[in-house]
Amino acid sequence: MRVLLVNTSEQGGGAAIATSRLKEALIDNGIRAKLLVRVKKTNNLSVVGLKKSWKLRYNFIRERFKIWIINGFHRDHLFDIDIASNGSDITKLQEFKDADIIHLNWINQGFISMKGLKKILKSGKPIVWTMHDMWEFTGVCHYVYDCEKYKTECHNCPLMKNPRRKDLSYKTFRKKAKLFQDYTINFVAVSSWLAQKAKQSQLLKYQPVSIIPNALSISQFSLKDKQAARNLLSLPDKYIILFGAIKIDDERKGFEYLVESIKILLEKNIFQHDQLLLTLFGEVKNEEILSNLPIEYTNFGFIKDDDELSALYAAANVTVIPSLYETFGQTVVEALACGCLPVTFNNSGQTDIIEHKTNGFLAEYLSTESLANGIQWALETSISPADLRATVTKKYSESVIANKYIELYNKLAKTKA
Repeated sequence: MRVLLVNTSEQGGGAAIATSRLKEALIDNGIRAKLLVRVKKTNNLSVVGLKKSWKLRYNFIRERFKIWIINGFHRDHLFDIDIASNGSDITKLQEFKDADIIHLNWINQGFISMKGLKKILKSGKPIVWTMHDMWEFTGVCHYVYDCEKYKTECHNCPLMKNPRRKDLSYKTFRKKAKLFQDYTINFVAVSSWLAQKAKQSQLLKYQPVSIIPNALSISQFSLKDKQAARNLLSLPDKYIILFGAIKIDDERKGFEYLVESIKILLEKNIFQHDQLLLTLFGEVKNEEILSNLPIEYTNFGFIKDDDELSALYAAANVTVIPSLYETFGQTVVEALACGCLPVTFNNSGQTDIIEHKTNGFLAEYLSTESLANGIQWALETSISPADLRATVTKKYSESVIANKYIELYNKLAKTKA
């Protein structure tokens, strides 16, 4: 079986990481899988990039320009929404023609347009579409926050500078509705929480939605001795609190909730300043968020090497994930695989992974007091790193997730035949 996975980028972002891991897992389990991306960054033979052309950059800029103009020349939320107005036609590629299954992933920011998506659907090939956020069932946004308009029809979008009844979210929603009503797309949610949201939506309530989580790279995220990891990273003998994200200052990642919860621990004299160290990994656009932290911190920046990241998880006493939303919770799984207790809110995809006070702590949503209690619990709790790792390796290993997708592929191939 030949499967073509499609994702905007090869490396940047959570969807790219998840899709690349899945591609490797499929290959290891006998599937002839290739990954199609807009721009290829590596020499990996199983990754295909679009032919270099000014049109690739044009599609990206043109779409951002449209959003900027329609949004009243404001940059607010410029990269929080997508309209799929511009993109490339991948149906002409030989890799597309050769594929038995087309597996879409994150396809935004000028990679695949609505017109291009229609051509993909008209090809007659079985389509699997893994949802890494909520864009597939909203008008333009990737995360709905408190908005529930996606359940009926998007309009008056809170992300628009001048929301109105027939704004950009409404127009894009209607285009999706018209497209989806004519075709069956086999959507996959990476968590039960995301699947529930999708089935509540007007756009996907009649489409099939399966639940298959992201794959964990068992070999790349491994157990390491805590003291050896600290020595390697030149970290002191303190209680180490770890926080990481692609962008640390991304509002959705909830960094400010972690800061407030640490302040609570200090104000209550549960821990002293010199007992705690905050370690960070990821990029920071606004350095001001690090200017008034209540405890000492070390920022490792963006980490590409999984072995170094494993050492960072192993060196920490707790990994805190205070995100407003996590469709899956990749950081949670990685931390557990490296034997580090995770603490997170109890609101979204993480709840599939964590059993409260067994392999982590689920704090009350947006409660810094509860988050502080979780951090205290993690710092004072001793659970074998091997036991923590065991809670995720069987459930999220590459072979387990690959076989779930292979089962879906085979089902679609038989239906097609």
